[in-house]
Amino acid sequence: MSLSFANGTSREWKEDRTPVTEADTKINSLVIERIKAKYPDHGVWGEEESHNLGVQMTWVCDPVDGTMPFSHGLPISTFALALARDGQPIVGVVYDPFMKRMFYAAKGTGAYLNGDRIQVSDKDDLKDALLDEEGLRDSTKPVIPTGDGYIEELIEAGARPLKLWAVVLPSALVAAGEFTATIFNVPKPEDGAAIKIIVEEAGGKVTDLFGNEQRYDQPTKGYIASNGKVHQQLVDIIARHKDSQ
Repeated sequence: MSLSFANGTSREWKEDRTPVTEADTKINSLVIERIKAKYPDHGVWGEEESHNLGVQMTWVCDPVDGTMPFSHGLPISTFALALARDGQPIVGVVYDPFMKRMFYAAKGTGAYLNGDRIQVSDKDDLKDALLDEEGLRDSTKPVIPTGDGYIEELIEAGARPLKLWAVVLPSALVAAGEFTATIFNVPKPEDGAAIKIIVEEAGGKVTDLFGNEQRYDQPTKGYIASNGKVHQQLVDIIARHKDSQ
């Protein structure tokens, strides 16, 4: 990813009006190749290409999360990979090639950043809470109707919502205690599978947009990743506004 970024990257546009680069397709294909060789009975759900879906053990891959900033020269993109058993992530890794940051977790062992244990923040309200939102105001494939009402209420509550066009890195930073939460209004499991295990092993909470558990080896109902203490507040804000947009 970093080599492609350094050499300059061109983009094409998919039907959903999101970009795809050569790095996206090459990394996705490489993951499938390596998984097939090492674990021939496993499946791979990838953003650009998938293999052997519908099995118990499925690797869920986002080869380049944040393709929009990546393709425009902004270095905030990451690689994300998780192993899901019966739809539930049990191992997850997020790699930031620009800052050389590796976030990772396995079920029951805690979450780590470059070998150091990490945990979510203890912030219990939304005042001055740093949030990333993707798809609440605009999304080509939203889970819930888009509109400004969600953001307006977040701001009224004192939160500081950002939109980075890249959800995985700020979600990993929820696990590290830097962000309070992220909200993702797109039904893509590849953006949430690794985050589910990393954030929860760091003491946080990850659910769909309605506060429910979900599978990550099939299309999702978006997700909220939080430190756990503000989670219900975010679920309630979404519930109040989703039918009024």
